[in-house]
Amino acid sequence: MDDSGSTVPRRQLGRYLREIREGAHITVSAAAKELEWSTPRIWRYETGQVPMHPNDVEAMCRVYGASRETIETMRALARETKAHGWWHSYGEAVKDWFKLYVGLESAATKIRKYEANLVPGLLQTVEYMNEVIATDNPQLSEAERQAKADVRLRRQRLLARAVPRAPYLDVILGEPVLRRPLRDPAAMVRQLDSLVVAGQRHNIGIRVLPLSAGLYRWAAAGTFTMLDFPTDVRKQEPTTIYMDGPCGAVYLDKPYEIQTYEDAWRSLGERALDADESRELITEIAKEMTHGT
Repeated sequence: MDDSGSTVPRRQLGRYLREIREGAHITVSAAAKELEWSTPRIWRYETGQVPMHPNDVEAMCRVYGASRETIETMRALARETKAHGWWHSYGEAVKDWFKLYVGLESAATKIRKYEANLVPGLLQTVEYMNEVIATDNPQLSEAERQAKADVRLRRQRLLARAVPRAPYLDVILGEPVLRRPLRDPAAMVRQLDSLVVAGQRHNIGIRVLPLSAGLYRWAAAGTFTMLDFPTDVRKQEPTTIYMDGPCGAVYLDKPYEIQTYEDAWRSLGERALDADESRELITEIAKEMTHGT
C-alpha cells in the first residue's frame, strides 16, 4: 500500500462528501458560506486533492444534515487519507496537482494512454526524459532536473511491480511522436528501440496511430490518460480521465465524461495499427533515422 498511498481514500471521501452535499441540495457556495471557508477549499476536498482532518469532515457533514453513523464513517475514512506515498519525499520535484495523479496511477490496474506529442513518461529512456525536462525547465539547476528525472524513473518501477500486480499499460502513439527527433538522433533511435522491446512485455501494449488514419472521434480532446481501478472491491473507484499541461491538470470521472472518452479510445483503437504492424513501423522509422545520422 505504500505506492497507492492516500490517494484512493481521499478520492472516495471527496466523492462521498459531494454526494452527501448534493443530496442535501446545498451548493458549494452555500456550504462555504455556512462553514466560513472558501469555495476552492471545498472543491479541493471534494476532488480528493488534499487530505482532510476528521474534524473538518464532521463540520461538513453536520452542515449537510448527515446522520451520526455517516459522520463516524466519514471521520474514519478521513484518518486514512493522512498516509503518504513515496512521491511526497521528492518535494518540489513533484507538483502538488501531479501528486494526485501519481497516487492514482499507482493504484490503477490498467492505464490507457493516447499520446500525440511525446513518448509517455512511463516509457521514456533516460536520454529522452533528460531532454524533455531540460527543454521544459531551462531555469532549473542540474540537481533540480535530476530530481525530476528520478521521479520519472521511480514511476517506471510500477510496470515491473510484483505485489500488488503491475498494471497493464495500453498505449496508442500518434506517428509524429516517433518522428520528432531529439538533438542527438542516435538517442532517438535508442528510444524507438526501447519502445519495441517494451511492447514485447506481457503487461505493455503499444500501438501506433498512423498519419494516414485520418480523424478519429473527439480528436479535439488531444492527449489523455484513462485509469481503471480494481473491480474486486466493495466500492469500486470509477474510471478516471486525466489531462495535464504546464500549469495544472484536469480529472474527470462523471459517467458522461467517462463515456465520451471511452468513445474516443474506441475510435482511436479502430484506426490504430495492431501491435505487430506498430512494431514494424517503429523499427522502420528507427532504421530511417539511423541511415540519416
